[in-house]
Amino acid sequence: MDRTERLLDLVALFLDAREPISWAELREHFPHDYMGISDDAAERKFERDKAELLELGFPLTYIQGDDERRDGYIVNRDAYYLPEVDLTKEELAVLYAAGSAALTSGAFPGRDDLSHALRKIGFFAGNALPTPRVRMELGTDQASPQLAAHLEALWEACAGHKWVQMTYVSPKRPDSTERKVDPYGLVLRRGSWTLVGFCHLRQDVRTFQVHRIRTLKVNTSRPRSPDFEVPEGFAFDDHVASYPWQHRFHPRLDVRLRLTGELASRAASLFPGGTVAPATEGEGVLVELPVTFLDGFLRFCLQLGPACRVESPEEARTRVKEMATRILEKHGVREEVAA
Repeated sequence: MDRTERLLDLVALFLDAREPISWAELREHFPHDYMGISDDAAERKFERDKAELLELGFPLTYIQGDDERRDGYIVNRDAYYLPEVDLTKEELAVLYAAGSAALTSGAFPGRDDLSHALRKIGFFAGNALPTPRVRMELGTDQASPQLAAHLEALWEACAGHKWVQMTYVSPKRPDSTERKVDPYGLVLRRGSWTLVGFCHLRQDVRTFQVHRIRTLKVNTSRPRSPDFEVPEGFAFDDHVASYPWQHRFHPRLDVRLRLTGELASRAASLFPGGTVAPATEGEGVLVELPVTFLDGFLRFCLQLGPACRVESPEEARTRVKEMATRILEKHGVREEVAA
């Protein structure tokens, strides 16, 4: 019997069983596979099949019998069945709309898996699935066929923990470089996909813009064996900046702001990761946060207007005054001198 067919028959047999199935019974069910050879060879063959089923997520276990139960293999049904996820029509609609928008963007990792998931949502929702009008723009680079192919390959490499070999063009170097990378994950930021992983060339975690990858090859040897493990405690936020002040251009500077008026209630959303506390003196709230790109941070603060004031350190106060002065010099109101 073909191995795939035998595995499927094993799954069907164990799912129908209400009692543990002994090794002797298994051999009777599969006489052409587990009989006609030595006992040791038959046991090794079954062990390989069992390992394959376990790797596929099939919760097959062996239990020791007692007065009420015999020895044998059985499926742990508590581990097999998942509780039903009771989503509302509106929740299904949001998932469907978000997934559909990602698919129509032209490039999204795991497109096949996402398509399959959307078909499931559509099937189970039936006619009850609303169709809200949603528009999502994920960036101009999404339409590139090469980007889509690279994202799909990286998706598989991240999931299987397989290293990749790629030709990369860095904006900081005129020539391309060959990189071997352990891909930890992908981040979509302002329409641009970023690969985060361990670069064997630099011997450190690095970020790579996926649209700058020219060639990409995933290690296909030993496909079921991972090439690496993602370090415990790894976090995308430690490597990919979401806000201008998180770009690692300068040493860390702890900055304190005072927000007043309407900005006070939005402090946490305006400066994620910052510490927000009511001001003990004066009005508003105080926000403290680490900054590694001061000018980018101060440009953002200036956009918020006079309700956002830089309180410390002095270096940041001096710099924001310089920037504000230059803005006034260039765009400030000037009195027209009559001819």
